[in-house]
Amino acid sequence: MTSERAQLPDLFDMDLAAQRQLIRDGHYNGHTAGLAKGNLQCNLAILPADLADDFHTYCRLNPKPCPLAGVSRAGEPTIARLGTDVDIRTDAARYNIYRHGVLEQQVNDLYAYWRDDLVAFAIGCSFTFEDALRKAGIVMRHIDSNVTVPMFLSSIQTTPSGPFHGGMVVSMRPIPEDRIGEVVDICAKFPLAHGAPVHVGDPADIGIPDLDAPDWGEAVEFKPGEIPVFWACGVTPQAAIMRSKPPLSITHAPGAMLISGVSETTGPLYTYNDN
Repeated sequence: MTSERAQLPDLFDMDLAAQRQLIRDGHYNGHTAGLAKGNLQCNLAILPADLADDFHTYCRLNPKPCPLAGVSRAGEPTIARLGTDVDIRTDAARYNIYRHGVLEQQVNDLYAYWRDDLVAFAIGCSFTFEDALRKAGIVMRHIDSNVTVPMFLSSIQTTPSGPFHGGMVVSMRPIPEDRIGEVVDICAKFPLAHGAPVHVGDPADIGIPDLDAPDWGEAVEFKPGEIPVFWACGVTPQAAIMRSKPPLSITHAPGAMLISGVSETTGPLYTYNDN
């Protein structure tokens, strides 16, 4: 696979190094659900250093949607805690470039945008626990349908810090009603991947009017006996950054994560004393 664009099924049976190389070389830029089984997947938020303290505090105050896996030093495109072979500039499948909170474009690498004052925050992703759910025989409909998991802006409010504030973004998966307890128990073992769900059942209770109209990602089919289950989502800090409208900010494109080089069970959460 060299010049042709790879498709998700092409990557499923590859090892992590081969998956990362395809992404790094720009041959795959789709969603990463189902890839790198056993490894932590991460959302990215990249900001100028003068906003880093406020954003770090925002993550600390909102650990369910913003479980910090690591933070770079200003200007360094690496986070040692995520593995020595991870390059922030190339190893997410796709990036969003924002100017004053408005999406300017999507790109496959950040070489043209990287600056000495940028700080990268890696935030755990719910894709990480999906492998455990699938091993338990619980269908992940978005993976089987090869679409990005549906995500919604909810009415659950986050705790503000500086310019960062707003509602929690949640991801949704249809789950058989008789297996909800099992799903909660499995996901609770992955605090860096948002842990247990934040809501089960009626989406209107958390301000979501229509499951067929996600704010990000794509709608998925429900089977008889399934009900919607919602997890805190790492697009929450992305939405908070958009509201704060910094001159430049960079995130992963929703669903197109950074795959780390460490186990999905790595932890605990990052703190300022970690390097």
